[in-house]
Amino acid sequence: MQRVDTVIGADWLVPVDEFGSSYSNQSVAIDGGVIVDIGPSDVITGAYQPDELVDLPHHVVIPGLVNTHTHAAMTLMRGFADDLPLGVWLQDHIWPIEGEWVSPEFVWDGTSLAIAEMLTAGVTCFNDMYFFPEVAAQAALDMGIRMVSGMICFDMANSYAANASECIDKGLAMRADLAGQDLVTTAFAPHAPYTVSDEPLLRIAELSEQLNARVHMHVCETADEDATSVSTYGLTSLRRLDGLGLLNDRLVAAHMVHLSDDDIAATAAAGANVVHCPESNLKLASGFCRVDDLLRAGVNVALGTDGAASNNDLDLIAEMRVAALLSKAVASDAAALPAHQALHLATLGGAKALGLDDHIGSLTVGKRADITAVSLDEWSSQPMYNPISQLVYTATRSQVTDVWVDGVRRVKSGELVGSQRAALLHRASEWASQIGSAPR
Repeated sequence: MQRVDTVIGADWLVPVDEFGSSYSNQSVAIDGGVIVDIGPSDVITGAYQPDELVDLPHHVVIPGLVNTHTHAAMTLMRGFADDLPLGVWLQDHIWPIEGEWVSPEFVWDGTSLAIAEMLTAGVTCFNDMYFFPEVAAQAALDMGIRMVSGMICFDMANSYAANASECIDKGLAMRADLAGQDLVTTAFAPHAPYTVSDEPLLRIAELSEQLNARVHMHVCETADEDATSVSTYGLTSLRRLDGLGLLNDRLVAAHMVHLSDDDIAATAAAGANVVHCPESNLKLASGFCRVDDLLRAGVNVALGTDGAASNNDLDLIAEMRVAALLSKAVASDAAALPAHQALHLATLGGAKALGLDDHIGSLTVGKRADITAVSLDEWSSQPMYNPISQLVYTATRSQVTDVWVDGVRRVKSGELVGSQRAALLHRASEWASQIGSAPR
């Protein structure tokens, strides 16, 4: 028998493939952080001698979820300014608070809290955009989650940098410091077309091509974004990005709510990636992404929660359900975004958007062992006909019991391994007390 680090056995295994496959009584063998074998449990247990054998009856094992659009540190603003339109929420509440309070300490505490929330909800990789990204990257390394840390860029001065040029320079320094890291990588993260001018965007486009780096950006999120862009630049947001050399397969465009047929065709032709954030879009009344039309056009679509200030959680399992239901209503087609496709958005779609699909996003021999186990032994998840349907339409994040990132068990029996739970919650409470008592 071959020695391996871990063998995970479960009632159901969903590898995430083009067929929406699921298999019963399966096991996964892991060694050195890599999936080395998958097959019937009796075959795997007969072939391998693991250091740890994990038996998960009544569970479905899936690839770790990929949260493809986050502002992790904004967990510290959860519930701060609810039930407001996007413009008012952002300009009158969020930006003033960020200007007053955001610091390396804020980002460390907020990101750590977010990582704890995401890991225990089955998320093994997240794509982040926020200030002090080098601090967030270190928090991810310390807590053992996979991350793409966004090299944030704004024109306006902020607590992180005086201007866009300094943002880019600081981001490049972080990228150099992280060279050689497998768990945490980087992407350019210009905030939005309306907050970053042409000159820095051109520089980012050139660097993105030179370094083969993703560009993560809010695009077409609001109803008046295109009108403002035409007034300022003579072009819609998407056409402007195209002219600047940013509409290509390295673009990770968050939201993409307000799209014309021509926009969808251009996105598909460029091979750009779209991140659907249904709960945030609903809460801010931003509009409805045409997910079914994007998928039919051949666009890769991923799933994101956005930040906890506008969602208000980082629950990608709930996001799958909302995405599936909302897509049916928007398309007026009950067959739009079926359960297996919603799961694809939350796993392999996200991995592909981040350029990580050769490494994560599906349970495939040779890929890194980012794995989530969800218990289906609940009243609401029985009887069992289709584990993917139960996962998307009935499961909640409280049913996530075990999570591995790069072969390391980070969640065991629903609890974060080695977590400083009390300390994290205490720091969050302290921030709320400080911000809440500050003069306005």
